[in-house]
Amino acid sequence: MNADASTVSSAIAMESAGSSDALLGMAALGKTAAALALVIALILLCAVLLRRWGNRHARQGVRLQVVGSTAVGNRERVVIVDVEGTWLVLGVGSGQVSKLHELPAPPEPDTDDDAAKPFAQRFAQALARQHTPTASSSSNKPDSSS
Repeated sequence: MNADASTVSSAIAMESAGSSDALLGMAALGKTAAALALVIALILLCAVLLRRWGNRHARQGVRLQVVGSTAVGNRERVVIVDVEGTWLVLGVGSGQVSKLHELPAPPEPDTDDDAAKPFAQRFAQALARQHTPTASSSSNKPDSSS
C-alpha cells in the first residue's frame, strides 16, 4: 500500500505543478495584454491631443483658401490659392511647388443678386409673375391658321 500511496501523491504533485504552470502562463498573458491595451490607449490619447493642439495653431497662422485647381498632366496641377486678399497661381508637380503668377483677389460679388436669395423667395416671385396676366399676353392669342 505504501507504493500505491506514493504513486498517488506523486500524481497529485504533478497535477498541481502542471496547473501552476498554466496559471503562470495565463498571468503572463494577462500582463502582456494589459500592457498592450495601455500602449494603445496612450497612442489614441496623444492623437486626440495633437489634433486639438494642432488646429489651434493652424487657425492663428496665415489664412489660406484654395480657390480652384485643375490637372494639367498625370501628376501636375495648377492651383489658385487665396492668401489674405492675394491670389497665388501655383504649379504643383511631383515633389515641388512653384509660383507661376501673383495677382490681387477680385472684389467679392454683391449679395443682392437673385442667386443669393433663398429658394423660397425666388419661387414665390416666379409664381407671382406667372399668375399676374399681362396686357400683351391676353391680346396675343395663338393663331391656329398657320
